[in-house]
Amino acid sequence: MTTDQQVSVSKISLSRIHGWHRHPGVRSHQELTLGERAADRMRNGMGSWAFVFAALVFLGAWMVFNGKHGFDPYPFILLNLILSCLAAMQGAILLIAAKRSDQISSELASHDFETNVHSKELLERLTLNFEALSAQHEALHQELIQVNAKLAGLEPQNA
Repeated sequence: MTTDQQVSVSKISLSRIHGWHRHPGVRSHQELTLGERAADRMRNGMGSWAFVFAALVFLGAWMVFNGKHGFDPYPFILLNLILSCLAAMQGAILLIAAKRSDQISSELASHDFETNVHSKELLERLTLNFEALSAQHEALHQELIQVNAKLAGLEPQNA
């Protein structure tokens, strides 16, 4: 087995173990910058049902404990400030996550294009080889017909 084949087999086995993020066309783990890894983590965390439910629990707990006598009584001015800041940060984080998703899509598209070009070149080579083999086969077939005709002419005729 050649080194290229071994690398190919190891990539296939890694992709089966680790899932789609081990796609050979997409940078992952240590190949990513710190900001890209953070954007992926934030996107995965803030875009989940767990985040939604945790936010609802936090808001409910804040309102219950600060209803009339807490450090932020109704109308919850501090809570509004926190939520406004969170919304501003979430907007920026969502843009960063969208940019990262576009980058992943671009890397996948680039890999698909390279694969398609390689496949096209391979098909063209195979087609040329097939045409050469077909011509060679036809030439051998014609030669066999001529040899059979000569042999038929050399046979004694028994009547």
